[in-house]
Amino acid sequence: PTARRVSSIASRLPGTNRLGFQPSLALSDRMEQILIIGSGLAGYTLAREIRGIDTHIPLTLITADGGDFYSKPMLSTALSDGKTPADLVNTPPQGMRERLDMTLLTRQRVTAVLPGEKQVITQQGAQHYSKLVLALGALPIVPPMRGDAVDERLVINNLDDYTRFREQLPGAPAHIALIGPGLIGCEFANDLLRSGYPVSLIGPDPYPISSLLPQSTAEALQQAMQAAGAEWHLRQTAAIMDRNGSGYRLTLTDAQEIDCDLVLSAVGLRPDTTLATEAGLPVNRGIITDRFLQTGNPHIYALGDCAEVDGRNRPYVMPIMHSARALAKTLTGQPTEVVYPAMPVIIKTPLHPVVVLPPEPGTSGDWDSEIDAQGTLCRFISDDGHLKGFALSGDRVDQKQALLRSLS
Repeated sequence: PTARRVSSIASRLPGTNRLGFQPSLALSDRMEQILIIGSGLAGYTLAREIRGIDTHIPLTLITADGGDFYSKPMLSTALSDGKTPADLVNTPPQGMRERLDMTLLTRQRVTAVLPGEKQVITQQGAQHYSKLVLALGALPIVPPMRGDAVDERLVINNLDDYTRFREQLPGAPAHIALIGPGLIGCEFANDLLRSGYPVSLIGPDPYPISSLLPQSTAEALQQAMQAAGAEWHLRQTAAIMDRNGSGYRLTLTDAQEIDCDLVLSAVGLRPDTTLATEAGLPVNRGIITDRFLQTGNPHIYALGDCAEVDGRNRPYVMPIMHSARALAKTLTGQPTEVVYPAMPVIIKTPLHPVVVLPPEPGTSGDWDSEIDAQGTLCRFISDDGHLKGFALSGDRVDQKQALLRSLS
């Protein structure tokens, strides 16, 4: 309702975008304080892009974690790559301060955004801004369960989480249960399997990564992982988690029991919209923005996994990179809409590599699949006969560029 109300007001104001504000910036605003909340890929990439344009504009970044710059996608491959959590850090916080010539406040959680005062409140006090960027990322979805060990489930959403996971991970061949057979669950399962750990994947999905993949590609991935030691428990959920000796016992909704040594919950992520909601900004699945990444407040922007840009949440690396480049221009006085090219998603499952470009939501058509010993080649053909998406697996992934050129 808030989004509809803002949109309605916008429609009556000349020279405004659909959220009811001007995308252009006054020169006086440009030399004031840009404040970024979040030190993930979105926040740090934006800071880097801003510094590539303007080396003098005051820049502050606040983060609830330690401020290390690292590649979050590498969390799901580090074990089999032989990398410790410390190995994943590309640049420590002091290096980021110096490299980007900015104020970096670490281990400070923002508790409120006050748009009227142009302030954010942290546990250490207030910070002022002229332009604020919410690069808050996403939060793990933790499914409801019961049992005397339910609080001992692990989630991995950042380097701190991953460090705890590695500290608690028993030596191989301990049995690991993964709740969630989606993209992240499959990537972590692949990493564990390659490192000598048998895994059980549990979830209500009919097949792996069902929100992205056509069934034939998903089943090829499922078979490859099963051959490497994965057990699949699909079309059901884990209802109870109890202690069982030094490990755990999961009871599924069909009453089957699984004994394991560690439980990792990887059900998925939801955009972190709490601060935006409490600040009165329009929110749907994510924080609603236009193509300038501007929210319902003319001084506040949203970027990355927390943002819903022009009606779409794009929680992947390449959309973040394109968004950060466009927003850096806007914040430094060159209002620039983000334009997204075709961006395939590469799923890190070396046991059976997968790359997918799903069709745009609402596209009418069907998947056409070819399956052989090399893998799968699936094309999404629209009702009018055009290629609108594809999924490749196994040795077929090298056909990605040819299919990108064939999109229409």
